[in-house]
Amino acid sequence: MRTPPWLADALIGVAVTGTLAAVISARQGGEHPPDPIAYAWAAGLGALMLARRHHPRAVLLISALGLCAYYAAGYPAVGVAVPLAAALFSTAEAGFLLASVLTAGGVLALSLTFRLLEGQDAAYVVGYDLVSHVTLMAAAIALGDGLRSRRAQRALHLRENHLRVREERLAIARDLHDSVGHGLSIISLHADVAREAAPPGNAALDEALLRIRQAADRTMAELRGAVGALRGTVSLSDLSPVLDPLRRAGFDVSVRVPAGSLPAEVDAAAYRIVQEAVTNVLRHAPEASRVSVSATVSGGALHLTVGDDGPADPDLDAGTAAIAPDGNPDAGAGHGLAGMAERARALGGTLRLAHTDAGFTVEAELPLGRTA
Repeated sequence: MRTPPWLADALIGVAVTGTLAAVISARQGGEHPPDPIAYAWAAGLGALMLARRHHPRAVLLISALGLCAYYAAGYPAVGVAVPLAAALFSTAEAGFLLASVLTAGGVLALSLTFRLLEGQDAAYVVGYDLVSHVTLMAAAIALGDGLRSRRAQRALHLRENHLRVREERLAIARDLHDSVGHGLSIISLHADVAREAAPPGNAALDEALLRIRQAADRTMAELRGAVGALRGTVSLSDLSPVLDPLRRAGFDVSVRVPAGSLPAEVDAAAYRIVQEAVTNVLRHAPEASRVSVSATVSGGALHLTVGDDGPADPDLDAGTAAIAPDGNPDAGAGHGLAGMAERARALGGTLRLAHTDAGFTVEAELPLGRTA
């Protein structure tokens, strides 16, 4: 049974508070002895862990500023790595690796500067204390980043398995429809032809041929139901199978789709475009932390946007790409995008790809009343 996220965060907060309280009570230096305010500060840093999943950078910034305020008040030393370790881990786990590294480096540089200006032994401060702080901070950041990477890989693996199973089911559905369905249609057709050609007055033969045709028709109806079940019904109204792997991997996912119903072919095409775009995020934007899906209906078309905040991938050229006249993306658009372009083109729509410093965006416009 998985531990609920809120409970895990609460336990981390308790651990942070308990560790800091123990270090404070040791009274290692400082102008003022520990008092209730010092312990309240420790509890405050622990309470911040409850917001670490939704606001990791804010938690890290507040923790760093709180640490500076603690030392400015002259309380006993608690180091710099221990108070910030959980916040650094959470920020790296959320995908903000650079923010973690810069914050850790800034706090270490500030601490080192003040300690040397105070006349503390440089050999001890630089040779031992600094190394221990750097090691602990680096371990926290590496652990968070590694956990995020493993989650992203696991989510990608699950997504690829899902796509593989779906492709196999679609292949079976096509085979059933093309072979068995065709055979049943032939049986029904020839049963009708035989009834028309049979000599009049033979009621038994006519009844037998009628039952053959009816059995073929019933079996055809059952086959259509089985093929439909194998193909599955997908819709923008239920993107959970597509987006849940992202959420489990730690992504901040926002969704805004129209509440009304859409034409089936448009709904299915939009779903598949979102699915492919999400797969591309997992494959090509491991450093991304946010994914947004937005769909609106205006001007007789569905306007779909899927974006992430990941940095540029060397496998994809920066800039923009749109559907060329032949229906394919411009060169440099990368693998996995041709399918999205083809789905849009089949409905008479357009697909636009944009890769900027803000991230990668897929924009599709799908007419509601036209199919190819």
